[in-house]
Amino acid sequence: MFSQVFTLDARTRKTARPVWFLRAGDVGDDSGFDASLRAWIAASDFRAGAGDVLLVPDAGGGVRGAVLGLGDGDDPLVAGGLATSLPAGAWRFDNTDAVDSRLASIGFAMGAYRFDRYRQQTRERPILALDPSLDAGEIGSVSQAVWLARDLVNTPANDLGPDEIEAAARQVAKDCKLSIKVIKGAETLQKEFPLIHAVGKASAIAPRLIDMRWGKRGAPRLTLVGKGVAFDTGGLDIKPSGAMRNMKKDMGGAANILALARLVVEARLNVRLRVLIPAVENAIAGNAFRPGDIYPSRKGLTVEIGNTDAEGRLILADALTLADEEKPDMIIDMATLTGAARVALGPDVPAFFSNDDAFADALAAASLLEHDPVWRMPLWSPYAKGLSSQVADLCNITTDGMAGAVTAALFLNRFVTKAKNWAHFDLFAWSLTAKPHAPIGGEAQAIRALVAALKLRYGVME
Repeated sequence: MFSQVFTLDARTRKTARPVWFLRAGDVGDDSGFDASLRAWIAASDFRAGAGDVLLVPDAGGGVRGAVLGLGDGDDPLVAGGLATSLPAGAWRFDNTDAVDSRLASIGFAMGAYRFDRYRQQTRERPILALDPSLDAGEIGSVSQAVWLARDLVNTPANDLGPDEIEAAARQVAKDCKLSIKVIKGAETLQKEFPLIHAVGKASAIAPRLIDMRWGKRGAPRLTLVGKGVAFDTGGLDIKPSGAMRNMKKDMGGAANILALARLVVEARLNVRLRVLIPAVENAIAGNAFRPGDIYPSRKGLTVEIGNTDAEGRLILADALTLADEEKPDMIIDMATLTGAARVALGPDVPAFFSNDDAFADALAAASLLEHDPVWRMPLWSPYAKGLSSQVADLCNITTDGMAGAVTAALFLNRFVTKAKNWAHFDLFAWSLTAKPHAPIGGEAQAIRALVAALKLRYGVME
């Protein structure tokens, strides 16, 4: 990926064409640009809207450089639009005092992403000559993690089922030197993961729990858990066709957790990392789990199935219980869990819940710095009574249809009792509209903010 987007060659950087940044409020002012550049901006009536690109000609009729509009905001990720607007060849950022050049470089890589597995891309790409003052390794690591999450979410379920989620996890384990083991099929019952088995048993592809580890003994334990529902029909409470159309993305939590795990390892955070991914397909067959069924969980709590389309919280419950048994310093889970979170915050802002105010505050600050939005929502315990059941310890849904994201988080919270800290992310993992840094399709959400907050919390290995 790195060589497709960036170059570190010093000679190339010297000959690379410049990109100048311009805020909308500075149009018409003496912005430090030379007279000919100012004249071209004026003649072109360029307003410098966020992500707007103006090509600047040279005396010979070629392209001298380009101006990138920043609008009235301060989002450096709009530099992602350059990856599709600039002609092929090498480019460099010029007046970097106007923008965070690290984030602009990451934005360029995010904007350069294309999912081309099923159709050939023939257009030559521009490449960015990275400023030598930047940490190229860190920029490449973040960019690659984003591409990984997007690739996994974009791949349709016929080519990315539980087997392929496992293969992706094994590739991350190989690349980053994690150990890995997999509990699969009937073994999920034998090893006491009954909810994972119940959700996945109707599929022709066996359900499984993927378990990965990395780090040194004695470091604080950090466990990442990702919902890996490769495709969600809704089960016997079948989704309508419109709602099922994009359910290849229901493993977006697993995709983002694998990407986050890469970032944690490549940043060499001072943690003892564990990654748990329950990977299933919520299919329909004669042996599918049913509304009204009651299943035990790994924790011992019995769960009544109120709706088979609330399956993600079931597989997470068993995985979170396993994570919790080690009493880690922190558990972070990510899942495409509820439509209610999208109603509350829309597709671009993941909801998160946490019992750790200090970490929530640090994450909110990192979110702003990294331009990676998240928003904290309340673990409002009085709503937990809506999960009560007359025949089991709890039900997997409420009956009033209220506060769905909150009650889903409260359901998961029942399975986290020993960990010191816990954070749950209810994300969409998809861009509904094209943005300068993100085409329509699978998206990495919250992972850049998370690795920044985790780095502040744990530091790096010496």
